[in-house]
Amino acid sequence: LVGCGAPNRGMGWYHAVQMLEGRCPSASLDYVVEPWFLGAGSTGPGGPEFGQWAKETTSAHGTSFLSSVADLPAPKEPRCALISGRTADNPRLLTECIAADCKTIYLEKPGAPTVKELQQMKEEAEKAGVAVLMGYNKNVCKYVRKTREFAETVPGSHVTFVSNNAYENTPESLGECFERNAEGMLKNMAIHELALLVSFYDVTVENIESVTADKEFSSMQTLPGPSGKEFTDFDKIKFTIKTKTGKEVSVAADRCGGTDSYATVTDANGEEVFRYWMPDEEDKKTVQELQAKYPTAMPYFFTQDPDYVTVKERVAKNTVTGEEAEGVATIGVAVETLRVAEFLTPTLMEQLK
Repeated sequence: LVGCGAPNRGMGWYHAVQMLEGRCPSASLDYVVEPWFLGAGSTGPGGPEFGQWAKETTSAHGTSFLSSVADLPAPKEPRCALISGRTADNPRLLTECIAADCKTIYLEKPGAPTVKELQQMKEEAEKAGVAVLMGYNKNVCKYVRKTREFAETVPGSHVTFVSNNAYENTPESLGECFERNAEGMLKNMAIHELALLVSFYDVTVENIESVTADKEFSSMQTLPGPSGKEFTDFDKIKFTIKTKTGKEVSVAADRCGGTDSYATVTDANGEEVFRYWMPDEEDKKTVQELQAKYPTAMPYFFTQDPDYVTVKERVAKNTVTGEEAEGVATIGVAVETLRVAEFLTPTLMEQLK
């Protein structure tokens, strides 16, 4: 694991917890590389908590904690690196993981800040013969599968994927969100939905015939972040894409919409005939159990908990046996997803002016 982050806050930490609990049987978490909390950040906010967690983890599981990928010994078994650092650090971390004899790399989305960097990473990995698979967990999600299956039974059906975050609807809260996720909503929160469009609906920049913003739903704001610098982004956006190959699909994303995501199917008359939530009733029980176990952790870890396990297990199994990681997005899909995000952002901003 490369880039763990703070206990209860970092996505990398939650990946670690799932593996340490033995929920990914094909994987064993042998090394955690955490440059910040084992370096300059060791005494700052979150540093002491990380140090304590690292000590407990080492004594309970024998996991080694390192401050740099270069400190890894040569692998005895097929090695997979899960890179969960800051997006801006990913290109460098990928290079380091290839040098550390990784056979497979699990890269957290979106992979890199720009299309150009991600394309270079893809070429670098291909040259080294290293497979790069992406943490786009909604690709393997139950609600996505159920929605797609149902839509196939409805003539003239139309699918809408809806993604929500639970930020407070205040200039302070959204300003902080805009600054921390400065790559913008489509490269950050809604990137999962764009990956679904690329994976399942033939969406590529070249194949988009039209994109239309729903102006009634959508909202774009310019707000100061904590640094005082201003950022312009969508706080909510809804749009429909038509492809040249005749497919049509919609996405809605709302920073202040709550914690649950869902998808809907409408029939040829535009009437909603199906809606499937994440989490569903079955998964809500798991969410409550996890909330009780980790009361201060980020709520979104729990709603997506089973999907994180599925992606990691499929990637780990692929590393060990070569079995295809079914449904898991490749770095090629990630490059196209980022291209679509870079194409859509100015197009939709222009429509909302």
